[in-house]
Amino acid sequence: MNRRAKYRMRILFVAMCDSIHAARWINQIEAEAEVHLFPAFVDTVHPKLLHVPIYGMPAPLVGQHQAGFWHRARRRAKQALKRMMPPRLRAAGRALCAPAESANQPSIEDRAKLLADVIQRVQPDVVHSMEFQHAGYLTLKAKERLGNRFPTWIATNWGSDIYLFGRLKSHANRVRAILQQCDYYSCECCRDVKLARQFGLRGQPLPVFPNAGGYDLERLSRLRGAMKTSERRLILLKGYQHWAGRALTGLRALELCADELRGYRMAIYTPFPDVRLRAELFESNTGIPVEFVPPCPHEEMLGWFAQARVYLGLSISDGICTSMLDAIVTGAFPIQSDTACTDEWIEDGISGLVVPPEDPEPVARALRRALTDDGLVDRAAEINLRTARQRLDERIIAEKIRSFYRGVRLKRAAA
Repeated sequence: MNRRAKYRMRILFVAMCDSIHAARWINQIEAEAEVHLFPAFVDTVHPKLLHVPIYGMPAPLVGQHQAGFWHRARRRAKQALKRMMPPRLRAAGRALCAPAESANQPSIEDRAKLLADVIQRVQPDVVHSMEFQHAGYLTLKAKERLGNRFPTWIATNWGSDIYLFGRLKSHANRVRAILQQCDYYSCECCRDVKLARQFGLRGQPLPVFPNAGGYDLERLSRLRGAMKTSERRLILLKGYQHWAGRALTGLRALELCADELRGYRMAIYTPFPDVRLRAELFESNTGIPVEFVPPCPHEEMLGWFAQARVYLGLSISDGICTSMLDAIVTGAFPIQSDTACTDEWIEDGISGLVVPPEDPEPVARALRRALTDDGLVDRAAEINLRTARQRLDERIIAEKIRSFYRGVRLKRAAA
């Protein structure tokens, strides 16, 4: 084998170091590449990233990470927020209220200078920024510093990075600058490829597939068991009520069809305070029992989905909603707002129902249909299982991720 064949691409990720999505992605490529990580902001490090070389963190903090411990003091201070919101939504919240966060973080100029220094020291073949509003903006600043000395840049769009933020005055110019300066662009929605081109994308778009990785479908088959979806008696509601989430709309819709919920129980995961209060009133008014799902690993959360007849998720903006994919792989019937690439995964009225995020009346009609039509939810489960086998098997996703970088490597070699 010659030296070129032995060569492993060196990738510097600029990403949220506390994100399970970033961890799953990086873990699936590290067998074929030499990976390094520069956190988009100073934060706790996800346990699945503890073995990766980490730069741009305070030395004592990095030392604790490398020893295999989370930074306990920082974790305790952020514990309540972590219960309510996963990393990519917390990041979007930071992007909307950046001035309030600035006291807790070094300036972007200081971080960009440090990132530029790390790039010159590590000499990566590729810099891959995962998410725009922190990782992308930071990488853009570092590129401005290094100019032509900057390596090949892959910019990945997460969630609402351009679908929402690209339309906000305070973000639009930076979103466009990333799209005009990156060499490659990746995202999880065909919708966002079209948007990127409208916003001035000059780089090459890469294949579209979920940022959060795939699923172990064999294990999920055992978790689903033999019970039909129509026999399940749990309604699962996503509890976000914030800049994007609209769980209160979902609760109102559930009230409007409470007569169909006799014999059911309802579970709400990641309930925000307003949602928790309103849910307790819902239980008092209707007599329908409500549970609040405690913070738990994703694997445990999938067990709740596997018990649900209906999953309901509403937001004014998202990329692929990971919860919708969780419903697809576990047989829960998805009712999802029309703002999350929903039509790229389910067919309205066939394998799920697509609804507006802020009007409870059509959401209630969709819920009533899902609660009364056993044939619909059982057929949908079969259709969605076929979709999962074709598009969400972790082995298929892992190979797509590896091919993703092989294509970039080949183009670099040919240049």
